[in-house]
Amino acid sequence: MKCSLPSCLGANLLFCLGLLHCGEARVHTEVQAGPLYRVAGSLLSISCNVSGFASDNATKDIEFRVKKPANPTLELNIISTRDKGFSYAMYTVRVRSKEITLTHVTPNSVLFEIHRLEKGDEGEYDCSVVNSEQTYDGTYSAVTTVKVIDNSLSVSSTASTSLSYTEGDALALTCRASSNSAQHTHLSLVWYLHNDGRDNARPIISLDREFTLSPGPGFEGRHQAGLIRLDKTGEATYKLNMAQLELSDQGRIYCQAQEWIQDPDHSWYTIAQKDAKETTLNVKAREVVPDTSSLVVRISAQPEILQEGQELSLSCNVDSQNLEERFFSVAWLRGNSELARIGPTGILSVGPEYSGRVKEGELRAARIGDGDYRLILQPVRTEDQGEYLCRAWLQDRGQDGAFTQQATQDSSSQLVSISSTESGLSVELQNSVGVNEGYRLELTCKVHRVNGQLSVTWQRKSASTAASAFASVISLSQEGVTEKAGEFVSRAVRATRPAIDTFTLELDGVTPSDSGVYQCVVSEWKINSKTNSQSRDATVTVAPTDSFVKVKLISRDSSVTVGDNVELMCWVSGPRLPITLTWSLQRPYASTQDSILTVYSDGAISWFGDQQRYQLKVENKENGVFYYLLMNSASRREAGIYQCWVSVFLEKVHKKLPPSNQLGVLVQDPVSDLVLTTTPASTINITADIEIKCSVISKPSASSRYAVTWLLQQQAGNKTIVSSDQDALVTVAPREQLSHGQRISTKRTKGPSFELSIRQARLSDNGSYVCEVVEWLQDPHGDWYQLSPVSKTTELTVIEPETNLSILKEEKSLNMSRSQDLPIPCHITDQSSSESEFQVTWFWQKETEAERRPIFTAYRNSTLQDRLGKGDQLRFRRPLRDQFSLTVIQPSPEESGLYFCEVEEWLPSPSHGWRKLAVEKSGYLTVNVYAEGEVKDVSEPECKSDMWMGILIAIVICSLLVVFLLVLKICRSNVSGGNKSAQNLWAEPEQYTLKTKPSADD
Repeated sequence: MKCSLPSCLGANLLFCLGLLHCGEARVHTEVQAGPLYRVAGSLLSISCNVSGFASDNATKDIEFRVKKPANPTLELNIISTRDKGFSYAMYTVRVRSKEITLTHVTPNSVLFEIHRLEKGDEGEYDCSVVNSEQTYDGTYSAVTTVKVIDNSLSVSSTASTSLSYTEGDALALTCRASSNSAQHTHLSLVWYLHNDGRDNARPIISLDREFTLSPGPGFEGRHQAGLIRLDKTGEATYKLNMAQLELSDQGRIYCQAQEWIQDPDHSWYTIAQKDAKETTLNVKAREVVPDTSSLVVRISAQPEILQEGQELSLSCNVDSQNLEERFFSVAWLRGNSELARIGPTGILSVGPEYSGRVKEGELRAARIGDGDYRLILQPVRTEDQGEYLCRAWLQDRGQDGAFTQQATQDSSSQLVSISSTESGLSVELQNSVGVNEGYRLELTCKVHRVNGQLSVTWQRKSASTAASAFASVISLSQEGVTEKAGEFVSRAVRATRPAIDTFTLELDGVTPSDSGVYQCVVSEWKINSKTNSQSRDATVTVAPTDSFVKVKLISRDSSVTVGDNVELMCWVSGPRLPITLTWSLQRPYASTQDSILTVYSDGAISWFGDQQRYQLKVENKENGVFYYLLMNSASRREAGIYQCWVSVFLEKVHKKLPPSNQLGVLVQDPVSDLVLTTTPASTINITADIEIKCSVISKPSASSRYAVTWLLQQQAGNKTIVSSDQDALVTVAPREQLSHGQRISTKRTKGPSFELSIRQARLSDNGSYVCEVVEWLQDPHGDWYQLSPVSKTTELTVIEPETNLSILKEEKSLNMSRSQDLPIPCHITDQSSSESEFQVTWFWQKETEAERRPIFTAYRNSTLQDRLGKGDQLRFRRPLRDQFSLTVIQPSPEESGLYFCEVEEWLPSPSHGWRKLAVEKSGYLTVNVYAEGEVKDVSEPECKSDMWMGILIAIVICSLLVVFLLVLKICRSNVSGGNKSAQNLWAEPEQYTLKTKPSADD
């Protein structure tokens, strides 16, 4: 889109275009203007261009449709750049076979082509662009009309299919070309030579649609010498004349005609092309008889003394045996400067100093007979006087047609004297001129002592090639008629005579290629005869635009913080010219540049896309213009490499200058001033809950958000436990989710504060807990960006509680008879935790052996196991939670020995189930079992037997009493509790049935 700047742009004015947007860009679609007349069977090309989209660099999708004359209301889909299935059935095959194509030339233009046009393709063609934006504003389609006409071009040749000639002979061929088209068309015609062994035919000579005659490459010299001509002898007859055939002319010759039509946009388009039948030309080499006789060269001048403006004839005679059968080259020289040369095949070539005089008709040279050559200069100039000579040499021709030069032979010198006429014409021209590209070149040629009518010819030769010849630019005849020449026909060039003694050359919009040596040739005429000519040279240097218009990009500060203002200055120094300036930006990691805005020479501005953060300011200085690009509250979007591009308008030519230097703008995040505090280091027992709090104590900004990550640092490595993003979305690390389930949680509280909770601590939870906080802020665009992370660490130590397990370790001895039962108590006097569970195992070993044997185990889950297979002989009781008892029913004397118990304390562990905390062993119970009737004195030897007997009787009575009470208790239990559904270790003392060995889970 464009917005007009104030008309005072050129003044020394400071103006600012803040956020200048005049609405969305207006879309414009343009198609090649019609009607387009094309011949059936030829190529149809239609160009289509779109502009005005906000995304100028994005490739646009374009579609072509057609309405046929037979049904103008029905629109048929032909082809699309985005949809391969777009075509209607009648076009599908032609699209798939590439007979119909649609190709992007640029992101905003396409070329639609039908490679073989059919009569049925006539109609109205619609080019439509697919709108990629949310709104519609502009023209999204354009229509052009195509008319299909018949091919009316006719081409024929009257020559035979095969012709044979000898080298040096003349050839004449005739071609007829015509068209009866109802449209206004032009014809062009070319004669081609297709040599054997060559891939492509070469043009010999052509006549274009504007009736301009041009020799083909390699035939220029022969055409200039008049040896090759193309004559139009009738309305439709074109005759090729080749005066002296060469061996290289052998091949197939044919003529080709093209029919041209001018489209409504004034461009010419070829609609038909036809070739006539070929004629095979055979050229035989002329036989040469070797001759070793001497070569004689003579020169003569007529007249030897003459005045300016008269004609000088220089004749050169070459004498040798078998002259008619031999080839020679002859050259005329004045001093050491060669005027002209005629080669062995009669081709004339002219020295650089005299090329302009050949084109003016002042110098002519030709072979007039066997051994006779003539050069004519007319009118002569005073600088033409001096000594002339002829130089000749024999040219031997090989079987391949190539010439080999033999030794040269010079004639004697011929003095020619030229005196000036009474007029004394002289010419004055400045020696050197410098001009800037795009400006006008003006040369002034002053003449003195004029006598008669004058004409002027302005000539130029390139400065890049020392041996280049002068070429005519423009001429002004004595009657005042101007005639442009060569490449200057289409240029804005003028030759004028503002005063009687002044001639001027004006060439608009010069470019560096116009540099060179310019020559002013003034000729004096009397009664339609040129009597005198004088010339002067001037060296012209055209300075390219980038040598006097400089573009530089500068900035006071190119490294800023988000939210700061940035000012870039594009300095365009030099003369005031109409320019177009574009600001561009290449963002980090982007491969292409994005255009920001373009300032046009008329003050209008085009903005590309959404550039609300940019402003433009222009400041005119005496020696140039400052173009400021302002960024208010810069964000990361404005970071990147900036350049300004300048194009200068020079005589309707848009000259693009090299871009400015690149300038990088770095938009950095502000330094984080976040301050955290966290829970101090602590030590907790296993299974306790962990609570760690991390708080922000610095002052947050209005838009601050926080992302928090909790990490655990351990010797094995670091791992993330849980994280919460700036939107408070919590993510538990997958590994932690699998191993810890719902044990981990986090929450945010006012402050802000962030809390990490881990229930039932484990030993694996030991380590350093890192609270890493990232502050997120909102930039001026509303985009969120993060500052560098800040972290705090809390050291946490998880320990196991010390064990307090203790059991009764009293050592005892017991003598008993076999008929008695053996009770083995196991009492726990202290424990570590109220949650403890116990596993008790009773052991037995002989006094004489070290091996201990397990008798019975009561597991913590109430499972019992007989370790020796004596289930009927063992009774287990647990009268209290910390008291266990195992009774061996009537042990045998063989079971005498040491009895003791071993207690394992177990605590519940969240990570490993139950965990063994401690193991304690009781004291030994030494048991001696005697057979019935035996008496064993267990007292000290000093004790008396009657005392022991009394004690034994008391013990027996007490034992019988205990047995009686136990039997009574058991009987009562059987009556009242026989229907118990489960065993309970914590119930009143009772007898437990033995079970099998517990599973691994116990």
